Amino acid sequence: MIDDAPRIQIAGTPRRPEPEQVAAFAGVPTGFVVDALGGSGALDYRIKPVVPEQAAFFGPAVTCNAGPADNLAVIAALDSLKAGDVLIAATGGHTGCAVTGDLLLGMARNNGAIGFVTDGCVRDIPGLRQVGIPCFAVGVTPNSPAREGPGTVGFPVVVGGVAVSTGDVVVADQDGVVVVPFERIGACLERLARVRAAEADLDAKVKGGLKSMPWGD
Repeated sequence: MIDDAPRIQIAGTPRRPEPEQVAAFAGVPTGFVVDALGGSGALDYRIKPVVPEQAAFFGPAVTCNAGPADNLAVIAALDSLKAGDVLIAATGGHTGCAVTGDLLLGMARNNGAIGFVTDGCVRDIPGLRQVGIPCFAVGVTPNSPAREGPGTVGFPVVVGGVAVSTGDVVVADQDGVVVVPFERIGACLERLARVRAAEADLDAKVKGGLKSMPWGD
């Protein structure tokens, strides 16, 4: 009917961090990013790399809300991807079927995506390994989703207990995934410099024989 809601709603032109801001997260452990954010920002611990040796990335988020047992929004999000983006797919924590497999993630890679994160499941591990971009999920199942919608692209979502908006910076490694809100990118990078210095100092002291925390230093 003419008054039916559209199956997929797509947000307008998204905000994006500056390239130099994104580049500043290169090689930064997720633990450092969490410390720079004041001890928060990590997604639920169950969201882990499906292929362990493919775990590290950093880049701007492009969000989609697929909802449970559907991936039409993931397909629609392909057109919003730019080189270096991280595709974030919210499913409401649904684990009854996969939200994507190797073919769809291969298309995401071909559109520039360098990582994928979902609070649901994925499938096709051999193919995902060949696609080559890190894929984080709560699990793996061969069950397939529908492609009917509804869903959204570019609007804020909640994944793994953390709010994520398009344009946030996403950092991942073997420990998990951390989201830096767009509004806090500058402050996070400023504090990150101090975190790195403090970590380097303490690491040197531990290697030098430190046996307890130097609380008074």
